[in-house]
Amino acid sequence: MNNFFRKTLIAVVAACAMGGAAAEVKERTLKFAFQNQTGHPQAQGAQKFADLVAEKSGKKITVKLFPGGTLGGDLQTVSALQGGTVEITVLNAGILTAQVKEFAAYDFPFLFNNAQEADAVTDGPFGQKLLARLDEKNLHGLGYWDLGFRNLTNSKRAIAKADDIAGLKIRVIQSPIYIDLFNTLGANATPMPFPELYSALDQKAVDGQENPNTVIASSKFAEVQKHITQTRHIYNPQALIISKKAWDSMSAEEKKIISDAAAEATKFQREASRAAADTALDTLKKAGMTVTELPPAEMAKLRDKVKPVIDKYTATVGEATVKELYAEIAKVRK
Repeated sequence: MNNFFRKTLIAVVAACAMGGAAAEVKERTLKFAFQNQTGHPQAQGAQKFADLVAEKSGKKITVKLFPGGTLGGDLQTVSALQGGTVEITVLNAGILTAQVKEFAAYDFPFLFNNAQEADAVTDGPFGQKLLARLDEKNLHGLGYWDLGFRNLTNSKRAIAKADDIAGLKIRVIQSPIYIDLFNTLGANATPMPFPELYSALDQKAVDGQENPNTVIASSKFAEVQKHITQTRHIYNPQALIISKKAWDSMSAEEKKIISDAAAEATKFQREASRAAADTALDTLKKAGMTVTELPPAEMAKLRDKVKPVIDKYTATVGEATVKELYAEIAKVRK
């Protein structure tokens, strides 16, 4: 082969390779639905993810955001992901119990002492193993975001001791462990999709609810709730997931764009969420809410009261899984 033909062949192969690489990223729009309002750290993370995907794909992949539960509650959204009509969501990891029962372990009360413990567990072997299990349920895990520690609000009375929770009608997320948790504390647990919550509080259909301070502030619950108690009863890692149907339709290059954007957005979102948690309580105080902290003895009572719930769900989740989870936490605490 003479020099001319060799150079021509090399140029053709190179051009084909470049064309092939360009074709690896197709123009597409991904719908990203989530429950919190614009301005909340969840929404900030979603916007960061959308921006990163646009940048990394050369604006070929558009992530369109649907905040505030506009496409339905979490359970509806998960079904939509499985069917492929919505592509991405982020939600409390425990809600995925219906798909993979072991996710219920994340909702064990008083599991984590701080967010750093949660990060170590979710980013480590335990958390990644649970995400991998989602693939068989037509979902694909991309990572874990931060929602923070959940606290209790109500419109009736200040909670000064553990027994004060009894008799209150409390909205909880649509997850069995939350229902059992608050019923065990003597409340009337009322499962309800998040988009319906503000109206239910306003109309006194429920007395209270439980969410992290950032959610309580961004959702303007101070307008319809008077009392907030810093119970910190559950820490919520949030699962960032994509429809398996959408994931399987992507090229290797597109998957890398999505995965890399998810990793960067996760770091950003966690920092934003934890910074917001520091200021949300002040916002709620200024909005007129009264804040109570339970004394250590009353917190100990709460922990004792919920032990039957932990025992019940240990049997459901599996003792080996729960043992593995607590072993991972113990490693972090060392």
